[in-house]
Amino acid sequence: MSFAWTPHRFSGGALALDVANSVVLRHDETRRIDRFETSAQLEAFPEAAAAFCAERELFADMVAPAPQNRGNFLELREATDRYFRARVSGDNNDQLLADLLEALARTLRGANGANGLDAATTHSVLRLLAMPDPDRMKICRNCGWLFIDRSKNRSRAWCDMAVCGNRAKASRHYRRRKEEEAP
Repeated sequence: MSFAWTPHRFSGGALALDVANSVVLRHDETRRIDRFETSAQLEAFPEAAAAFCAERELFADMVAPAPQNRGNFLELREATDRYFRARVSGDNNDQLLADLLEALARTLRGANGANGLDAATTHSVLRLLAMPDPDRMKICRNCGWLFIDRSKNRSRAWCDMAVCGNRAKASRHYRRRKEEEAP
């Protein structure tokens, strides 16, 4: 299957969330896709993040994690997803926070220098932990990705209106039309 890192893949609003969202359909084991499963996709991610990520000005000229730190980096991705997903759901689980902090420390110790994707992701996670308004973080109603709602009235429901919002609206329209056509 061909794949390209497009702006939609960076709709989380923070590098750490874009990294966490690199697993598509995370909770559907039969359709789950890990975009970092192949080295080529992981190697291409930093360049795409420099072009599309909301935090691109903070983390420019990144390089992929060194092979010896990729396990730590992927563990950080999973700990980030678990912790922030639980926090959005209202569960301030201290064990998940401890797991995240341990993953941060391990990843940062093995990071590929100051310009490594692994180091940048740890700094992005720390920024999210210190976020002044944590209620702005949400889970997309369509795809399940984590994102920061930066809308004025905090009403955003989808990670990306052009993709998930349109899909949800088209699905709702299709259901309504089917109901109208039913005898």
